[in-house]
Amino acid sequence: MKNLKNIFIFISFVILIFVVYIISNVFFEPMVYNLVVKNFVAENKGSDGIFLIVIDDKSIERHRWPWKRDLYAKIFDYLGNYTNAKIIGFDAVITTPDENNPQSDLELYNQISKLDNFVGGFNPLRQKYSNESVGNNYDKKFKEKFKLNIITKTGNEKFRSFNSLANMPDGYFEVLKNIGSVYVLTHPVDGFIKDIPQVIYYKGDFYPSLGLAMYIKLNNVQNITLTKKHIIINGDDKIKLQINKRFGGLYNFLHFYKPYPNSDYTHKTFSAVDILDSMDAIRAGKEPKINPSVFDNKIVFVGANAKASGLGLEDALPTPIQVKHPGVDIQATNLDNLIHNKTLNYISSAQELFLIAVLLILTFFIVAKYSLIVGLVITVATVVLYIFMAIASYKLNFAVPIVTPITLQLVTMIFGYSRKFIVEAKNKEKIKNAMGKYISQDIMQNVVKDIDNLGLGGKKANVTVLFADIRGFTSMSEKMEPSEISMILNEYFIALEPIITKHNGVINKFIGDAIMAIFGEPIQNKNHAIDAVLCADEMLKKVAELREKWLIEGKPKIEIGIGINTGDAFVGNIGSENRLEYTVIGDMVNFASRIESFNKVYKTQFLISESTYNQVRGIADVIKISEVKVRGKANKVNIYEVLRLT
Repeated sequence: MKNLKNIFIFISFVILIFVVYIISNVFFEPMVYNLVVKNFVAENKGSDGIFLIVIDDKSIERHRWPWKRDLYAKIFDYLGNYTNAKIIGFDAVITTPDENNPQSDLELYNQISKLDNFVGGFNPLRQKYSNESVGNNYDKKFKEKFKLNIITKTGNEKFRSFNSLANMPDGYFEVLKNIGSVYVLTHPVDGFIKDIPQVIYYKGDFYPSLGLAMYIKLNNVQNITLTKKHIIINGDDKIKLQINKRFGGLYNFLHFYKPYPNSDYTHKTFSAVDILDSMDAIRAGKEPKINPSVFDNKIVFVGANAKASGLGLEDALPTPIQVKHPGVDIQATNLDNLIHNKTLNYISSAQELFLIAVLLILTFFIVAKYSLIVGLVITVATVVLYIFMAIASYKLNFAVPIVTPITLQLVTMIFGYSRKFIVEAKNKEKIKNAMGKYISQDIMQNVVKDIDNLGLGGKKANVTVLFADIRGFTSMSEKMEPSEISMILNEYFIALEPIITKHNGVINKFIGDAIMAIFGEPIQNKNHAIDAVLCADEMLKKVAELREKWLIEGKPKIEIGIGINTGDAFVGNIGSENRLEYTVIGDMVNFASRIESFNKVYKTQFLISESTYNQVRGIADVIKISEVKVRGKANKVNIYEVLRLT
């Protein structure tokens, strides 16, 4: 039964840990991740070698949306013919021709065709093609031109694929030499961008992100290898990206940067209209607003993010750095990470479980070895130390879970101490019940109540002591078997103990066949003398019942004598530091014992002292027995036989 109970407790704990792990990992860990990245990981700004040209509010005010494609052509003419930009990334997807301005399209396509360092954007979609035949033909030519040559070492692992592509006009498709995905996916719980699909999986083939496509072009990448946990890029520098498989892609965590002062961008940004004005000035032979040499040997991203236009041109998503992080800057951040090999890695599931297991074992050890206060202090110290270590790990571009291990550690501590207290309470109750069979339950209550202050000592108190003794039991027991003696005594004590308890008495000890009981301590009661006399009367009546029963059963005839005395005595613990006994000591105790012994002399059953009689004279009819010589007393004393209670 005990084993089943322990198994049930263990299973309950495992279920609790599992539930807390899921809730913490799914709902709270992402939020803590955002806080740590923003406050401890993000660097002051992105690379000085990456610039952004953004179609912003100022650009839309000058040139109303939708833009003619010749405006884009002018920007790319400026970058391609008048600067020595390393590479140009276009964070946009052109899906329809400009029916009203076909010449404008031709200007754009012609300009792009001249740029060998241009990387365009494409967008994979979840929905299926409306015209499957047209879609399949487009997929075929897209695959032939742009698929990523990648070495896969993932066995027969299946990847979830997108279902279609946003189709590009034929003219634009034909002039593109390099392409990369601009797709991003927010976290399902908090809606933040934390990672980016570095590689897109589409119908059996792989395609790079915009940043990866630009990196491949920049760094003469020879081959890319995909394993079950990493993407390995072998170019001028070898990069090993830890991947997380999600819908339609292989994601890796971004290492974010902090925005420039008074800006939403983490990389140096130029307004598209300033580039257009500069291009117009160059063509007119005038000094340009922005000298093209500024872009020499720079990486340039072109994108749109017009907040106030009301035309749906705001391309901004929440990231750990800011609530509205421009999409073109997120794409630039990805390439910045690749160039500086600063992508953020995350602890594996096996490593996380090992870490949690170590913390839980440590917590169990703390619970088992230390008290609640000390255990709490140690646990808080380990939590603080763990947080510092986790932040240090983040700074080394290695993310570890923070809230989940700490939450599980605290839950384990609460569970452990709760169980410990419950077990201790049950054990204490068992001990109390067991010890209550040796000493009074009332004394035991006092011990448990002040268990931390046990020691020698006591106090002076006014109490009443009762002695009850079986007449002639010693000679009677010589003729009986030990089992018979035990049976009679046990039945006798079992019958009298509740009566003593009922009248607020405490059995101090059993002395052979005699009982010593105390009234007035440890149960505080001013009427302790009356309680003692009432108790003695009921004891005599119960013994009379037992006597009749035992005579029928052929057992010896039993008579008892009771002696009661009231007075001041020492009440408390005596003995040694290792062995204590709660008792009463004093002359009045000895006097009570001797009063009881006079029952043999006067052939009585119930004798009390004068001090007791003075307390109970209103409830008892007595016969005075005068001038009794008691050992230890210089003068003779009066004692009283109680005949009946009124």
